[in-house]
Amino acid sequence: STMFLVGLSGGIASGKSTVVAVLRELGCAVIDADVIAREVVQPHLKAYQRIVRYFGTEILLENGEINREALGNIIFSHPEKRQLLNSITHPEIQKEMLKQILKYFVLGYRYVILDIPLLFENNRLTKFMKYTVLVYCDPPTQLSRLMKRNGLSQAEAEARIASQLPLDEKRKLASHVIDNSGDRQSTRRQVLRLHARLEDSLDFLWARLVAGTVVAGLGGLVYLLLRHFIS
Repeated sequence: STMFLVGLSGGIASGKSTVVAVLRELGCAVIDADVIAREVVQPHLKAYQRIVRYFGTEILLENGEINREALGNIIFSHPEKRQLLNSITHPEIQKEMLKQILKYFVLGYRYVILDIPLLFENNRLTKFMKYTVLVYCDPPTQLSRLMKRNGLSQAEAEARIASQLPLDEKRKLASHVIDNSGDRQSTRRQVLRLHARLEDSLDFLWARLVAGTVVAGLGGLVYLLLRHFIS
């Protein structure tokens, strides 16, 4: 059997969720790193208990969940605490991602999409992907969409965009680009073409999938995701 990994990323307000919705509609296997990062630190789970033990109850919201902004402020100021947080969460994220990948392998999927918002910022992950896909839109469109979506001023929106690697830089790193600058139908057509191409690709070995998933270790992913949530 053969199966391979596809890394999917974008930028803030570039329209990645639109592309993911089309992929799911097509029946593709999509693993959302954001969702997993949130799930593994839910109350009463092992990672949650260790985080509270080491960082204290002051990082909790009133409902008992972790206040990501408060925790983010701590780890950004103290690299050693960021390393501690990574040592707690990385193993749990790895296990869950590998579990989901194995599930899709058993079910016979040709490829699995790993939806990682900051994939290109964490370039240790890209080498384990057969293909990398960037959801792109031109800078003026990105700025306009972000201002409208989040009710931000131009300065506020520009600051959030500036906190990430520019889409034009990510575009150079991706093996495939979905240009979401136009309307939804144009984006959908591009996703359909990409899906057809991926379905025809049979040249990635299962052994590399397993090795890549384990060895990659998702280094720095939690730290980057926290930056993503806070930005």
